[in-house]
Amino acid sequence: MKYYNSIIETIGNTPLVRLNSVNKGIPGTILVKVEYFNPGNSMKDRMALKMIEDAEAAGILKPGGTIIEGTSGNTGMGLALGAIAKGYKCIFTLADKQSQEKIDILKAVGAEVIVCPTNVEPDDPRSYYSVARKLNKDIPNSFYPNQYDNLSNTKAHYETTGPEIWRDTEGKITHYAAGVGTGGSMCGTSKYLKEQNPKIVSVGIDTYGSVFKKYKETGVFDEKEIYPYLTEGIGEDILPKNVDFDLIDHFVKVTDKDGAIMTRRLAREEGLFCGWSCGSAVAGALEYAKENLTEDDVMVIILPDHGTRYLGKIYNDNWMKARGFIEDRAFSSAADILSRQNGNGKLTTIDKNATVAEAIKLMTSLSISQLPVKDGEQFVGSLIDSKLLAQMIDDPELKTKPVSEIMDGPFQFVSADNTLDVLSSVITKDNPAVLVRDENNDVHILTRHDLLNAMTTS
Repeated sequence: MKYYNSIIETIGNTPLVRLNSVNKGIPGTILVKVEYFNPGNSMKDRMALKMIEDAEAAGILKPGGTIIEGTSGNTGMGLALGAIAKGYKCIFTLADKQSQEKIDILKAVGAEVIVCPTNVEPDDPRSYYSVARKLNKDIPNSFYPNQYDNLSNTKAHYETTGPEIWRDTEGKITHYAAGVGTGGSMCGTSKYLKEQNPKIVSVGIDTYGSVFKKYKETGVFDEKEIYPYLTEGIGEDILPKNVDFDLIDHFVKVTDKDGAIMTRRLAREEGLFCGWSCGSAVAGALEYAKENLTEDDVMVIILPDHGTRYLGKIYNDNWMKARGFIEDRAFSSAADILSRQNGNGKLTTIDKNATVAEAIKLMTSLSISQLPVKDGEQFVGSLIDSKLLAQMIDDPELKTKPVSEIMDGPFQFVSADNTLDVLSSVITKDNPAVLVRDENNDVHILTRHDLLNAMTTS
C-alpha cells in the first residue's frame, strides 16, 4: 500500500507549469512553480516544517508546547499543519490588512488568532511582531519561530525548492524570480541555484511602500519609502535576516493594482487560481523579462499561494472597483490625476531662508494651503496654512523669522503608480499633501482637494 503517515509528508515537489498567454510577445520559456499544490496551499509549508523540526532538534520546542508566530496567514497555516501532526498548540498574530479568509482558515485548523493594527511601527507594542514576542515571553513552554530572522526559513528552500527547480529544468534555468517578504524562498532558492550555476540571474519582486529595492540599490534604509500598501506577503518595513541582498541581482517594484490585475489574468487566461503576491511576482518578472530575456532563456517564477485566500478581495469585483483597480472611477492613480491637470503650473516652493512673512504673502497670492520648503534642490520642510495661522496667533513676531525655524517635516514622496486607496491613506488631516515625481523627473504636489476632485469628476 502507498500512503503518507501524516499530511506534512506531502509537502514539496510542486509542479512547474509553462505560461502561455500573459507572457505573449516576451522571449524565452517562462515557467511558474505552483506552490499551492502543497497541503497548506502555499510555499510557507516548507519553511514552517523546517522551523519546527530545527526547534525540536535544538530542544527549544518540547512536547505539549505552544507555537506563537506573527504571520500574514500562510506561514501560520504551515505551522498549524505541523502542530497538528506533532501535537502542539498554535497562537498567531496577524495584521488587520490580511484577508478574512486567512483568519478563518487558521481558526479552522485549530489556531488562536489575534488581529493587530497594520499602520503602526514594527516596535510599537500593538504591532503583530511585538504582540507575538510578548506572548512568547509570557507563555511557558512556547516557541516563537520568527520567520523573518529564523535562518531555517532560508535553509528550507535551499534544501528543497532550489534542488527541485534545478532538477525539473534539467539545469537549464537562467533566471529565477520571486516576491521578497521574509526573504527565505528568494534567498534560499537563489543560493542553491547560483551554487549550481553562478550565471543564473535572480530577480526580487518588491512592492511600493517597502524598503527593499532602494536598500539594495543604495544601501540606505529610507523610512520615507515606507507607506501603507495592500498587497499581502511581499515587501517589508524592516530588513529580515533571511534577506541576503548579495543573492538578489535586481529588484522590480509592482503596484497593488498591477499585482491584483495580473492575479486575475492568471486565473482567467492560464487556469492558475493563485494569490495576490503571485500576480505581483509574475507582473514584476515579466516587466524584467521584456527587456532582458532572449529566446534561449528559461525563467522560473514562484507562485506562493492559492486564490481561496483572496475571494473577498481581488476576486471580488466590488472590492476591486472600490479601490480603483478595475475601472469604475475616472482616476485610478496619481499619474492619472496629474494627467488631467494638463501639467498646469510649476510646483511652487519657498527657500528655507525666506521669512515667514514672505511665505504667507506667497501662499495668499496663489490661494494655496500647502507649501514645500527647499534648501537648494532638496525638499527639507513644509508649511501648512492652518498650522501657520495658529503659530502666528501665538507669536505675531514670527513673521520676521526664517521659514526654517517654524516649518514642519517635508511632504512624503509617493510613486506616480499609487492608486487612490493608497493615496487616501497617506494624505490625512495631519499630512494634507504628498509629492509625486513624474516620468520627466518634475515634482508635483497632490492634496486632499485633488483626491476629492478626482473621485467626483468624470
